[in-house]
Amino acid sequence: MDVVLDTDTFNEIDDQYALAYLIKSSDELTLKAVYAAPFYNKRVSSPAEGMRKSYEEIHRILSFMGREDLKDRVYSGSECYLPDEKTPVVSAAAEDLARRAMEYTPENPLYVIAIAAITNVASALLINPEIAERIVVVWLGGEAFDWPHNREFNCYQDVAGVRVLFDSAAAVVLLPCMGVVSAFATTRYELEHWLRGKNQLCDYLCDVTISEAEENKRGQCWSKPIWDVCAVAWLLKGDFMRDRYECAPIAEYDDHWAFDRSRKLIRYVYHINRDNLMEDLFTKLAK
Repeated sequence: MDVVLDTDTFNEIDDQYALAYLIKSSDELTLKAVYAAPFYNKRVSSPAEGMRKSYEEIHRILSFMGREDLKDRVYSGSECYLPDEKTPVVSAAAEDLARRAMEYTPENPLYVIAIAAITNVASALLINPEIAERIVVVWLGGEAFDWPHNREFNCYQDVAGVRVLFDSAAAVVLLPCMGVVSAFATTRYELEHWLRGKNQLCDYLCDVTISEAEENKRGQCWSKPIWDVCAVAWLLKGDFMRDRYECAPIAEYDDHWAFDRSRKLIRYVYHINRDNLMEDLFTKLAK
């Protein structure tokens, strides 16, 4: 399958795993482009800086992997979020997706793995609505439908973008964070055992993951979700997760999901086979 990856790679550490895992799964997935997405938290001063830092981090990971050949497939994304549900944020990433997707068909779609605020993808849908029937969007965002709120990082940054996605004709796979993908967590001891010393990339992932977890831990015992790997894994053949059909939710501006049973069907992931996926991830990264 041909795929593009939309990622806020500098946000934390999970995007780096997802990018590397995708590249290491080239027997099943062909990476056509990588889009840097905006984000805004304590690590950056604005969504624009978040996007630029993510662009740089994508190149850093490719260098660690010795994949200089992929660097010309990296595109800068949006520097801000959608101002409303009708106005795209034009960027190199959004324009590339709006053009590239036209090379595909409903029978042979382009798979869009989105592991960030959905701004770039929503902008592409607004720029060229015809691509909706030519793409499948695998988005990691929002919380589980039965979670008490929906204030999830990828979702609340650009609620307008989420509404554009779910209101469009695009096929969508939703991987909720808390209550579902939160189960895909690892520990210092697993990282040290499976990745330490295997290669430059693995040492970098160990160092940054452990440092980030130590900085944000709430007690002596901690585990760190590496959420975004799961979006890549949905496209792979292993027994990694369970999903079902649900009607597309409505992202409300008050940090909650709303539901309408007349809306289009999407795939909703409700369970992660944590151990199966972790083994496949560690095996591929350590090669």
